[in-house]
Amino acid sequence: MMRRDRLLLVVTLGAVFTADFYFILLPKLRPRQQGPGEHCLCPLSRGPNLTLGGYSAVDTPWLSNASFVDLQATWFEGLDDSTEGLSKLGRLFAHPLYNIHTPELGAEEKLLQPEDLMGYYRRKVSRWERHMKLYSEAAAAVNVTVPEHQVSFDPEASWLKFHLGINRYALYSRDDPAVTRLLRDMQATAVISADYTQDEKALKGSCDCTQVVKPSGHHLKLALKLQNFGKAMFKPMRQQRDQETPDDFFYFVDFQRHNAEIAAFHLDRILDFRRVPPVVGRLVNVTGDILLTTHNEDLKSVFFTSPANNTCFFAKCLYVCKTEYAVCGSPDLLEGSMSAYLPGLSIAPRISIPNPWIRSYSFTGREEWEVNPFYCDNIKQLYPYNSGNRLLNIIDMAIFDFLIGNMDRHHYEIFTKFGDEGFLLHFDNARGFGKHSRDEISILAPLSQCCIIKRSTWLRLRLLSQDRYRLSDVMRESLGGDTLRPVLAEPHLQALDRRLQRVLKSVHRCVRRLGEAQVITTDFIDTANTPGPVKPGLCKLNHAK
Repeated sequence: MMRRDRLLLVVTLGAVFTADFYFILLPKLRPRQQGPGEHCLCPLSRGPNLTLGGYSAVDTPWLSNASFVDLQATWFEGLDDSTEGLSKLGRLFAHPLYNIHTPELGAEEKLLQPEDLMGYYRRKVSRWERHMKLYSEAAAAVNVTVPEHQVSFDPEASWLKFHLGINRYALYSRDDPAVTRLLRDMQATAVISADYTQDEKALKGSCDCTQVVKPSGHHLKLALKLQNFGKAMFKPMRQQRDQETPDDFFYFVDFQRHNAEIAAFHLDRILDFRRVPPVVGRLVNVTGDILLTTHNEDLKSVFFTSPANNTCFFAKCLYVCKTEYAVCGSPDLLEGSMSAYLPGLSIAPRISIPNPWIRSYSFTGREEWEVNPFYCDNIKQLYPYNSGNRLLNIIDMAIFDFLIGNMDRHHYEIFTKFGDEGFLLHFDNARGFGKHSRDEISILAPLSQCCIIKRSTWLRLRLLSQDRYRLSDVMRESLGGDTLRPVLAEPHLQALDRRLQRVLKSVHRCVRRLGEAQVITTDFIDTANTPGPVKPGLCKLNHAK
């Protein structure tokens, strides 16, 4: 019996030692054992010869210690004198990481073709003109005066150019002038029509108050049509910039903030995701731009004049069909966010998919990811997260949501044309920037549980943590161009730097535990001296000289 016990003890200790060596020591020893030509470095040159690949999860090592030191010295210590005269934001966008070329786009990689888009909107314009003619005739029959608006359909309109620029990599290119024009147009172009959004119309003015989470009707968002037939979603101001979400508020009953939508667009662009539709702030005349332009009698019926002689309106929903939930102009002007609409679903179908890390929308429930630390292992086995870039994009989205403090990401949308490899749309960010004094670390669960991140995302986060490109500074500068500046209170800007450090620490913990090769996923390819096309997503092997 004693010999058997000793044998069992030896076998057990041997198994423990073997597992410890395989899962802990071996990953740390591998980078040291590789020769100089065995690292798939994908060196990031200072010229414009970097290409963003297909975002596929390539299981290759990232950077050796020596190459990382070189990269840090070259990039994170500053570039050259050519950027010295630029602001921090200008230096950021002049950086090689923000001048990476995407592969040449074929027709299948563009969301829309010009002839299809123009034909679709010409039909919509004709339908609008017929509708306005009938509406004017009906109004004249009952001696009602209808305001006339000068309208024009311009094939060169900024919103059309924006729609044509959407591709499988992002909503717009880094240097697309149409986006700048679109922001300016949404800010200043006359409004010719106001209406409820489609999801609010689906409610038909009623809400089920037995549900904990109320439908979107109480958020008071409107669809505004502009003079050039562009369309924007208007979200009015509901909360002052210096107000924080009360501690007793659940994330699903929080206000939607117009300035959060604006700031989220700027942050998305600074992170170089380009997955948030363009958003700009605007002062809207509640009477002239909404009441007098709407043809929806339900919308007209929710307007009233307050005791302070301000024009107000509220959502047509039983839950908030009370004057205390209204928004008011001062006396007519009301600030809000204007978000560009994407192409219609009939020409650019999208699907909405539940977020694997969805939260429990009840007062007591908890989801599996909140109690199971190995939840990501299960997700990795499921379609479409078991291959391709979908899980990496989920982690990008989680980092973005953590930085803005958004806990309300229950679904995400993708364009069906681009299939499983399409990027995720970062819609509906109005519940961000509610608290600057607290960091909700649970938002980072996809990153901390899966321990993988795109190399491009990691490098940009590192860059934005440096004094030369500090995230709060470039955000402040970027938001300074909006007409509603200051868009964010200063504590929210400072919170961005703090949260960025927490993201970096989370990645560092993963690297210490698993090694760089397992955590940092290559999504760059180097096209310098590369004959012929390189397969997207694969790293070209470079041997040390």
